Order: sequence, then structure tokens, then C-alpha cells
Amino acid sequence: MNGNSKVFALDIGTRSVVGLLLEQQNEQFKVLDMVTKEHEERAMLDGQIHDILAVSKVIEHVKLELEKKHGPLTKVCVAAAGRALKTQTAHSTQDIKGKSLLTENDIFLLELAAVQDAQAQLLKNEQDSANQYFCVGYSILRYYLDGQEIGSLLDQRGEIATAEVIATFLPKIVVESLISALQRANLQLEALTLEPIAAINVLIPPSMRRLNVALVDIGAGTSDVAITRDGTVTAYGMVPVAGDEITEGLSDHYLLDFPQAEKAKREMIHKDQITFTDILGFEHTLMKESMIEQIRPYIEKLAKAITDEIKHQNNRQSPRAVMLVGGGSLTPTLTSAIAQYLDLPENRVAIRGVDAISQLQQSDISINGPEFVTPIGIAIAAKQKPIEYVSVTVNELQVRLFDVKKLTIGDSLLAAGISINKLVGKPGLALMVTVNGKHITLPGSLGSAPEIYKNGKPAQSYDSIQNGDTIEVKQGVDGVSASATVRDVIGKDLPSIKLEVNGTTRVIDPTLLINEKKASLDDYLNDRDKIVFNYPSIIKELLTEEEDFTPFVLYLNDEKTQFEHFSKKLYVNGKKASLQDGFSPGDVIEWKEGSEATVKMLSVIQNYETKQEISVQYNGQKIVLHKTLLEFYRNGVLLTEEETLANGDHIQLMVRRKEPFIFQDIFRFVEIEKPLGAGSFKLQKNGEESSFYDYIQQGDELDIKWEKKVYQ
Repeated sequence: MNGNSKVFALDIGTRSVVGLLLEQQNEQFKVLDMVTKEHEERAMLDGQIHDILAVSKVIEHVKLELEKKHGPLTKVCVAAAGRALKTQTAHSTQDIKGKSLLTENDIFLLELAAVQDAQAQLLKNEQDSANQYFCVGYSILRYYLDGQEIGSLLDQRGEIATAEVIATFLPKIVVESLISALQRANLQLEALTLEPIAAINVLIPPSMRRLNVALVDIGAGTSDVAITRDGTVTAYGMVPVAGDEITEGLSDHYLLDFPQAEKAKREMIHKDQITFTDILGFEHTLMKESMIEQIRPYIEKLAKAITDEIKHQNNRQSPRAVMLVGGGSLTPTLTSAIAQYLDLPENRVAIRGVDAISQLQQSDISINGPEFVTPIGIAIAAKQKPIEYVSVTVNELQVRLFDVKKLTIGDSLLAAGISINKLVGKPGLALMVTVNGKHITLPGSLGSAPEIYKNGKPAQSYDSIQNGDTIEVKQGVDGVSASATVRDVIGKDLPSIKLEVNGTTRVIDPTLLINEKKASLDDYLNDRDKIVFNYPSIIKELLTEEEDFTPFVLYLNDEKTQFEHFSKKLYVNGKKASLQDGFSPGDVIEWKEGSEATVKMLSVIQNYETKQEISVQYNGQKIVLHKTLLEFYRNGVLLTEEETLANGDHIQLMVRRKEPFIFQDIFRFVEIEKPLGAGSFKLQKNGEESSFYDYIQQGDELDIKWEKKVYQ
């Protein structure tokens, strides 16, 4: 800009309005005049105008005072207060399973979705849901990949990507109420800026903004924070603690009213000895060092609040340097306390005054110190780099953006209210099944990225925009839901097992079930299906219905008894086995039938005493005598020793009493022939005369002696 021109700027603060008139000579500025007027009532709160009429009267007073010396003023440069900015932390998560390497555009859309979530949270927390915000900047706090923090998502692969941001917003109502107050004072808005941008613009040139620097404007009631990094302002913040904290500390400790405490605080800046009178009328004269020690807790509290906010806005890290402006920055020992909390050398925390503004020429008006940096910065920044409205068309919708930074297509999508999360095509539904109890997820295909056009040409979401651009966004195509057969999930044919069973090769296929119903490898799966395939695990599961291994059982006098001797015998590789034993591929399995079940074998196995026997000599011959002691009946029929028994037969046992043999028992086993001419006879046992009822024992010699018949 060539030639001379006047610049009228207003710093509309919470306590007062400062009007500055500067003369611009090419790139240099000179202060011509300054007028300050305090608000008569509480018309401002946290940087936002609450009573437009009252604020406009103060503005009009300042304007008229300047016009008395310098003529009519119709245009003015103003700034939106940094304390009106709102910050919100939020995150956005995206499913990236099966996606190729993440691109810059993918990451930028993820970041924008997080900013949009932050904006939604602000609207949710506000009582007036219609309140809208300009996004004036955001910083990445951290990225996560599959739940683990990672430095960068670029060219990464995984399942879940997350971006966490801290975003800063300016309520539109702040700008609108500011314009309304100016119009009531018959002023036209010439240029608009933000207070933190104003101070940064005159203190930190663009060449320095690649450095991570914090600028803190410490006023009376609030301290505003701005962070620079990578060539731009990345974050803004505010804490409701400032110079008044120190004033209140002096007031509480020394019993001073607020104006007297404020006066004492200001004298501490340039005097070593301070004199004041307390509310009881006692006069005190104290050394500055002594007073500082008494109010140190208040200084520490202010330093701690400021440094906590700096770290919060700077991704939990300390910046490389801190610049302090505003009247509260002159608080004694504050710079060293801030340096200590940020773990910085003391020379990295500095108070910057008007003398640090390179574009400002010396003037007859006495303006020095850090409290005037922001008002002068408003005039210079609003004139040199005003914030303008940029108008673009997004999907045929006219959108106006507040140009506080390099605007991108992504910013226009946010302003148009287009859901960033919905731009990327949704992934197809996954297919979740279980195979033998193990959960398996088959992802659907990924949705495609949105198609973005700027002025009819393909573009990326991070491309810059200018006034009048036309943006067209087409939503990405949704992915296809997963589809698979049992074979796809298992990954191969199920192998068979070969065994030798009783001399024959037997092929065993696995049993395949879906939701407990028989299935095949080519069956298509549904979500939540339960697939089970298994092989027989014990020998019993190999047998057919004909291969009966039911144990041989008899009911003896109604008592169930199992007989292994009569049951089928099982062998694996030549060793005796049971039906519950396992097996391996290639095993030789065989079985043998049990012994024939007869009454005689039953008696032997059970060790029954079925007969009573003795042997004797009769007429020189050995004769075996026996009596039945145990009889077997089946269904009431007497069984012989050779009778065959069937599995499950009910056998009744009849036990007879055991009695000694007598002589006459021999006649059941021998034939008695009476000799010719024989008459009577005598029984002999062991050569002595005996009778029919005499007891006989094992080995006795029995005989019958016949006498010749006597004829008369």
C-alpha cells in the first residue's frame, strides 16, 4: 500500500473499550491518538457482547472523542476476543480392515470427522442448540491404530484407525453481535480479526511460526492462549485467571479495597518500596520482595493455570518458547514460575511490549508496555491481514466461511453441514461365524472414498479453496457384505482317516454340522452360524449297528450279572481295548466272539457246586455215585448242562440240600442181577455186614452176598 491513510481500531474488552487512531505509511504505522472508556455496566461477558445497546454507547463515546481532533470516522477495525473462543476435544474412528495403505486424504477426512464431532458436542452442551460456530483451527492430539498410539497413520495398515483432535471454534453470534454494536454507533466494519491472531501477527512473523511458540495475553479477568507450529496458528485457549488474581491476593493479605490493591500491584512493577493504607486506616510501607513472598501462592496459581492450558492446547507438551503480553504479564516473578512449570530455561519465557512491534514508528502518544500490544495488533493485523468471508458453493448450497486460516475443501464441507463420516462408503457387513468354537470374522468389502470436484475437476479434501469456488461431493459407494461357503472358511477339503477293521480297510469321514444340522462344504453361511466338524474320537463311534458289542448279561434269580467270558473281545494293534479307547489313523482294530454260553460253562465261571460225588468199589468195580445239588431253570423248564444260554436270559437257580450217601444209593447206578438158584442175600461194606441205610463214604468196598436157595 502506498501513500498515507488513517486506521481506526477498537479493542472492545470486558472492562473498557480502547480506541486507537493510527496513520499508515506504506508498511509502517504510527499512533496518532488513543481514547479509553470503561463500561458503565456489565455489558460484556467473556468477550461476548451481552448488551448491544450499552456497548454501542461506549463505542460511540470513544468515536466522538477521536472525531473531535481528527474528523469523521466511518470505518473501524475490530477483533473478536480470544476468550470467546471455545475448544473441544473429540475423536473419530474408522474401520479400515482390508484397506490398502492409508493416504493423506483418508487421514484428512478422519481428522475432519473428529472436528465435526467436536462441533456436535459443543452444540449439545449449549443451551441454544441453534448456535453455530466457525472452526478457526484444530490440532491433532494423537493417532491410534488398533488401539495403540502411533506417530502417523500415513501408509499404515490395520483394522481400526482413530484420530483425536482439539478444535477451536468462534461462535457466530460473537461476530454478529459485534457488527450490530458497530452499526448502532454508525460505524462500518472495515476489517475483522481475532485478538490472538492480532497479537501473533505483530510479534511472531510468518518466518517464526514454523516454531512451536505459545503467546499468552494476560488481561484482568482472563488469560488467552494461542499456539503456533508448522507455519500457522494451530490452537487457541482461555483460562479464567489473570491479573485480578494477584490484586485479590494483595487485597486479602493486606486488608486493602480492590482499587487500593490494584494501585499497589501496579507500583510493584517499577518501585522497590510500596506505601498503602489498609481498610482500618493503618499506613504500611513494605519492600517489594516481602510483598511478593506473601502473594507467591497467587502467582503460582496463575502460572499453573496458564501452563496447564498451554500444554492442553499443545498436545500435552511444552512449547519451545512463550511470549507474554497484556497488563497481567507484568506480575513479578511470573515469567520464572511459568518457565519452571514448563521445564524451560527462564530466557525462553519473555514479556513482549509495544517496542517489539517492528511495523510501529515512534509517536508523541505515550504507549509502552505489553498491555498495548493487542490493541495495536488489532489495527495492524486487521488492516494487513483481515479476516474475510469466503463464499463457495457446496452441492448447490451457498456457504460462507470465516477465513481465519488456509481454507480447504474440508472446511467447506464442515460449514455446509455435510456429515464427513457418511461421505466414505460404508464397509459391507462382516460375516461372523464360529468353527469348532473359534470365532472367525470375514469382513465385507470396503466402501469407496468420496468423489470430490472443485470447479468441475477432481480434487482432494485438503485442497485449498477461494471465493467463488464450486464444490461437488459424491458419497462413496458402500461395500458388499461378506459371503462364504463352509469350504471358504475352513480353507480346504476335510481329510479322511483310514483304518483296518477286522481285516477290511475302512475310510472315516468327519461329521460336518451347521447349527447342529448336517451340512456340506459347499453350503453358504449366514451370520452367527456355528460350524462343527469332528472325527470319531473313540472306537465306539466307528462301529455300525450290526457290530454289536453289547455286554453278555444274565439275570440269575433276577440279579443282573455281566459275563466278560461270553462277551465280544476288542483289540487295537493286538492289545486288548475298550469301546471308550481312542484310536489313530492306520490302527488295526479287530474283535473276537466270546465263549459259547452253556449251563456247564456258567457253573464253572461262577464256581457253582452243582453235584455231590463219591467213588466206591462194587463187586471189584469202581462206581461213581452223584447227587444233583443245583438245578437251572429257564422259564420254568429244567436245563441240562449242555443247554445254551442267550444274552439277557432270566435263570432261576434251585439249590438242593447236601446229604450223605447210603448203601441203597448204589442201586441207582448199577444193575442188580440175582444169580440162578440164589436165595437170600446179605449186604457187606468193607467186608462187614451192612444195611440199606448205612452211610457209605469215598473208597468204601460194597458187595452183595447171595445165599443158595434151600428147598424144603
